[in-house]
Amino acid sequence: MDILTDYQISSFGKVTHTELSRALKDSISHDKFTRFLSGEDFTGKQLWEYVKRTVREVEQGDAIIAMDDSVAEKEYSDENELVTWHYDHSKGRSVKGMNILTALYYSKGVSLPIGMDLVRKTAWAKDEKTGREKRVSERTKNEMYRDILRHVADNQVKFKWVVNDVWYASAENMVFVKGGLDKDFVMPVKNNRKVALTLPDKNRGCYVGVESLSLEPGMRQQVYLEGVTFPVHLIKEVYVNEDNSTASLYLVCSDLTQTFQQIITIYEKRWKVEEYHKSLKSNVALCGSPAHTVRTQANHVFTCLIAFIKLEKMKVNKKLNHFAMKAILYTKAMEKALTELKKLKAGTQLKLNFA
Repeated sequence: MDILTDYQISSFGKVTHTELSRALKDSISHDKFTRFLSGEDFTGKQLWEYVKRTVREVEQGDAIIAMDDSVAEKEYSDENELVTWHYDHSKGRSVKGMNILTALYYSKGVSLPIGMDLVRKTAWAKDEKTGREKRVSERTKNEMYRDILRHVADNQVKFKWVVNDVWYASAENMVFVKGGLDKDFVMPVKNNRKVALTLPDKNRGCYVGVESLSLEPGMRQQVYLEGVTFPVHLIKEVYVNEDNSTASLYLVCSDLTQTFQQIITIYEKRWKVEEYHKSLKSNVALCGSPAHTVRTQANHVFTCLIAFIKLEKMKVNKKLNHFAMKAILYTKAMEKALTELKKLKAGTQLKLNFA
């Protein structure tokens, strides 16, 4: 595992066990790495065993868990229950690849994946629009979301907040975080989400759309969401886009003691999970493995998470972000390549004629 993950960090393209074995001067055969990834399923349990000690060093009571999924595109891989078509809400379309759901723990400036699961479409169902059979998962991503958080709680991780995007802002998830875990959340809601302004209104079923409220930036309004038993504070943040147009973000917070700015600050830390996804794809070859079986593909994802944790620990030690460390490795690799090229050119006379 240590050699594999070091290799993934050091690589700048596709990662293969043959190339790794060659880099090790054949001291370990490529078959040994393949057998290692084929031997057993690496799961969230093993991830926690690996990251537990580091979490204990940085955990604190007001830490944040950012929940989100991302699709690792595998355009040219054969389709199976893991590599199949998933809707990528960041792109607004379906893409072929693996869908990974992660609980990212953020505390004291350190980001650590402490829970994960993969969407597996093991069943078939008829598409109502096309009439064709398509792969479907027997578990929804919202069910996976709650299962992962349940395991985090079972591991007695200290945290206060759960943040996620609007995809996971269901009433059931809110009730689970607040009532089931006794934690708080900041989540965005769509502008047509129904709310009641008072408890009597809620009891009578009198709901209005969020966008119909006269809510100014800086204000908080206590509301009751449909399907949620407890009150939340609703705020509206207005952003100015690059083309000078404006966009509104509605956030709900389950802790009624938080100020407008505190709610904004907490939710802004959700961006750490986007940085995590970017680093997985750019720095540890998440999409760069030619693995072709379900188990080896899933285990490659696991090794990428371990490699990310390594980078994060080095970030703290070296005071450099993941991309800066990769840039150092790239520069050193180019220096070595140029030195080797000079040796290859030695004694060779090249004539370059230009028109």
